[in-house]
Amino acid sequence: MIIWVLLGFVITVFGISRFYLGGEDLRRYDEPIAPPFQDSPPPQGALHKVTEVMAGLSSATEDVPLRQRLPALRDCFDAMGDNVSFDGDIMPLAHPELAGEWLVPANADPGTRLLYLHGGAWMMGSARSHRSITTRLATIIGGPVLALDYRLLPEHHRHIGIQDCRNAYRWLIDHSPVGPASASRLYIAGDSAGGNLTLSVINWIRDHGLQQPHAAVALSPATDCSLTSPSLRANRATDPILGHQFGQLAALPGWTFRWIAWLMHRRRPSDPMISPIYDDLSGLPPVLVQASNSEMLIDDARRYVNKARSCNSPVQLQTWTDMVHVWHMFPQALPQSEQAFAEIGKFLAGANGRAPDSPPAQSLRAK
Repeated sequence: MIIWVLLGFVITVFGISRFYLGGEDLRRYDEPIAPPFQDSPPPQGALHKVTEVMAGLSSATEDVPLRQRLPALRDCFDAMGDNVSFDGDIMPLAHPELAGEWLVPANADPGTRLLYLHGGAWMMGSARSHRSITTRLATIIGGPVLALDYRLLPEHHRHIGIQDCRNAYRWLIDHSPVGPASASRLYIAGDSAGGNLTLSVINWIRDHGLQQPHAAVALSPATDCSLTSPSLRANRATDPILGHQFGQLAALPGWTFRWIAWLMHRRRPSDPMISPIYDDLSGLPPVLVQASNSEMLIDDARRYVNKARSCNSPVQLQTWTDMVHVWHMFPQALPQSEQAFAEIGKFLAGANGRAPDSPPAQSLRAK
């Protein structure tokens, strides 16, 4: 009798995992797209230096009591942005319900704006931690970047952070750092968890008939919270950042991923709100996805781009070999970071028909 009860329990758990928590079969989108954009090896010792920095974040909190570990890790992660140089102004966002900061380059065009959504597994990271990316993007677009501090897990439900991102984009359409003003060019970008949010938000923008961004950029994005991508397992050993943090999780049986994701996000992992790959991907703006062939999320990127292309959306993928997850954060150590930003500049210029070095129409600082 006990054996039959246990068997029934196992079958029920597996069935819920497969048919309720799971989504469409994404294996049809596994075909390769193009050879790596960059396949030369990174500089000697550069990757080792980067992985030492990231490993230091974890080791710095090893002796911290468990309840204080996440806040301590957040503090260490945020400090990564403290020494970033920037030819411009960094100003707090003045908004009654949203938090974040403006990064305004010298001679900024107030009509050109970008919303940036940081990574950090939806549990850490901030506008401050990602200044090595946001300052570079502000320089590239020649206009202000709004780096949003959306509300994080586990203090807030996942949909609360998503709503923050939606509200920020809606507000950015009609507001610059110096007050209400319509945007002439709008972009949205994010990395890792923020790349997930970026791709989720552009689906929502399309569905609600809002002004679409001229382009979107997703750096090493997580697109499938049901964690079905083959590279989650295959690249554990070659991804020194995510492999170190989530490698043991990836070793679990596949069906358990969905239960863990359900508990973490408090939504079905195949819900398009948190897994944009399960949404209709037609009618999107131009999207550039950049990822490393060595990271655990490369198949999240590849599958998303293949599906979007099958829906006739102008989405492209650029891949690098032997780069760490979101290598864009380490421009001083990795020249491939500047190479990636150069490609982002070309992409954004092509999306709006303006040369990367065109002078801005008006200076924010003159106001």
